[in-house]
Amino acid sequence: MTTLVITVIGEDRPGLVSALSDAVAEHGGSWVRSQLSELAGTFAGIVTVEVPPDAVEPLKGALRGLQGVLETRVRRIDEDPPRPAAEGAVAHLELVGHERPGIVRQISGVLAAAGVSVERLQTAVVPAPQAGGDLFQARALLRAPAGTDLDRLRSALEDLAQELQVDVAFGEDEQGADWG
Repeated sequence: MTTLVITVIGEDRPGLVSALSDAVAEHGGSWVRSQLSELAGTFAGIVTVEVPPDAVEPLKGALRGLQGVLETRVRRIDEDPPRPAAEGAVAHLELVGHERPGIVRQISGVLAAAGVSVERLQTAVVPAPQAGGDLFQARALLRAPAGTDLDRLRSALEDLAQELQVDVAFGEDEQGADWG
């Protein structure tokens, strides 16, 4: 079997997942893993599928046929050199504070400076129930390289949280912060 990563984006409407899954199934493919979301009326996601080697090109053609409904991009996993298995500590970060421009930029800057990789990130802006205005919420699953001083990273994140006037929770996470 050949593993493909398919990215999709389109105007949200019923039937998009069905159209995509139909194309995969019609080419003998197996839907392995996905993350799909609707944001601001736009449907976007990434799907990993496995298909017989002789079905790769026909599936790509079928996915091109979805243009106008879903824009797709397909990448074979074996097209790029294999990456080494992720090593290092898994950590989670949760942040809540009044919405303002630049929060993700500043937090991600601290993480990048420490060589920490963001494996998953979920953010949202929600109404502040009693304070008025909006709250920014972020939840991240992180991978810190072996040897990273997590206490020093925690301190840097807490210093930034004070500057940004947000609440931050950071810690090592043995089970992936319930990301599933």
